[in-house]
Amino acid sequence: MRRLLMSVCAGVLASGAAMAQDETEGWAIVLHGGAGVIERGDMDADTEAAYREALDVAIRMGGELLDDGVAAIDAVEAVIRYLEDDPKFNAGRGAVFTSGGRNELDSSIMRGSDMQAGAVAGVTTVRHPISLARAVMERSPHVMLQSEGAEEFAASLELELVDNSYFFTERRWASMVRKVRELGLPIPPRPEGAPEPEPIREGALDLMEREHAFGTVGVVARDRSGEIVAGTSTGGTTAKRWGRVGDSPIIGAGTYATSECGVSATGTGEYFIRLNVAARICTYIEAGQTPDDALEAVISRDLTAMGGDGGVVILAADGPHWAFNTAGMYRASWTPGGEPVVSIYGDED
Repeated sequence: MRRLLMSVCAGVLASGAAMAQDETEGWAIVLHGGAGVIERGDMDADTEAAYREALDVAIRMGGELLDDGVAAIDAVEAVIRYLEDDPKFNAGRGAVFTSGGRNELDSSIMRGSDMQAGAVAGVTTVRHPISLARAVMERSPHVMLQSEGAEEFAASLELELVDNSYFFTERRWASMVRKVRELGLPIPPRPEGAPEPEPIREGALDLMEREHAFGTVGVVARDRSGEIVAGTSTGGTTAKRWGRVGDSPIIGAGTYATSECGVSATGTGEYFIRLNVAARICTYIEAGQTPDDALEAVISRDLTAMGGDGGVVILAADGPHWAFNTAGMYRASWTPGGEPVVSIYGDED
């Protein structure tokens, strides 16, 4: 998989700079739904249309909230909750399975004006991890909670809890089973409460594994007051082991926001953690680099040189941008005075 990705994508930077607008105090929103080997011709027309519709619904939801004067943090939470409930994406109800056969969810959120942040890792019964991450930020003295402690905190706040089987999807289960077999590990028992097995087409399974190799959802929004908020949510990587945690719940790696810049990332988390990707981009911008130059330096140069794959969506003073070194990334943006931009492939704006 890595050889395929790098042979197709090495040195390729896809950027949304062309859509960036003049500096404005108006609202803006940008989101992603994961990156990977997403190429034209790999998806049938119905599947592509379904993803575009989901991205369009999400970006319009967020933009309409912001246009109505809703705070950025409320808009980010609302849109990510919607994506967490959509089984097409690797977050919430579409999350991948660990090698042990359960869903473990990570999420984070950060507010730029005061750099307050909250994150959770390895939760298994919280329906909307993004809401728990926000609660950690606003209602605890901590930044990150994990596993049982995070779920105990969620219960104390009466956030919605569900059985782990709520997150079950057949295609994610089939993907995990195939990966576990490749690793020579025992196949875990089917979760109690899961629906009856249903057939999965091998071709669809191949596409899913490639397009969601680095699956995550993320949103960055700026409201009418100028507040920037970034949030990210994920199910991690298929057949992950030993309580693995990626970049999504780590402030500075997968999510970051300041008064001038917000970033949400999706990719090979181990590389994003080592490079501190999200914070690095904002640091370059705040030091005077243009967003395009910062993205070129971090994604096309640093991440690619290290062998990492994935991308980011960002908001800077001039509006939304995105960059990725994979063949595609599910993404969308919207600013006042225009229509939402929804893109999947690397050759789209």
